[in-house]
Amino acid sequence: MALLDIQSVTKRFGGLTAIHDVSLQINQGEIMGLIGPNGAGKTTLFNLVSGFYPVDSGEVLFQNQTITNRPPYECCRLGIGRTFQTVKTFAKHDVLYNVTVAALPRMKGVKEARESALEILSFVGLAGKKDHLGGALTLADRKRLEIAKAMATQPKLLLLDEVMAGLNPSEVEEALLLIRKIHEKGITIFLIEHVMQVIMNLSDRIVIIHYGEKISEGPPQEVAKDKKVIEAYLGKEYVFREGQS
Repeated sequence: MALLDIQSVTKRFGGLTAIHDVSLQINQGEIMGLIGPNGAGKTTLFNLVSGFYPVDSGEVLFQNQTITNRPPYECCRLGIGRTFQTVKTFAKHDVLYNVTVAALPRMKGVKEARESALEILSFVGLAGKKDHLGGALTLADRKRLEIAKAMATQPKLLLLDEVMAGLNPSEVEEALLLIRKIHEKGITIFLIEHVMQVIMNLSDRIVIIHYGEKISEGPPQEVAKDKKVIEAYLGKEYVFREGQS
């Protein structure tokens, strides 16, 4: 049984069809990559899964129950956590406050939420910066904070939207290690990423969308050889090298 089952989902904005008849399944414990050109509809698909946009047609099921058009807080409560392409923090509050707020809905009170937040900050490598203001962090640390807040909601499925965008190679490597640590905790991961060697070597399967439509799906080695994917996104010069990030 799939953890997430997206069935023939379509989303329109006026006369623009952003997502057209997209179907995919993600199994428990998988890392699924989502790639495509800018404007292909990747973040829109995340917004449909997490309840930020209503679905025009089709259905989204999570743990075999429909979540179609449920609000974000209900999707989160059911176990869908996410990060955002544009990092969102409480800039004038400290790091610990940011994560404590995210943990509160899962806890009995502020004390328990704070304790949980401290554990999560240690896990993501931000324990030493718990008293720093969210707005004073480097981009790499703000990305970690974004992941920490998502982890505080205790997700079963974690949607990661370009968490490596803007990072230098060493920061990308650190982010990659963190994602693998999260996966080792039993959390299923669905990620959008443009760092191709990373997503190709990290993902169990990859889905490619172009102009809002799914054009390919499969293991990284197969997707990298698909002519439609090469023409639409990877380019003729792309060479998949297993084991490199």
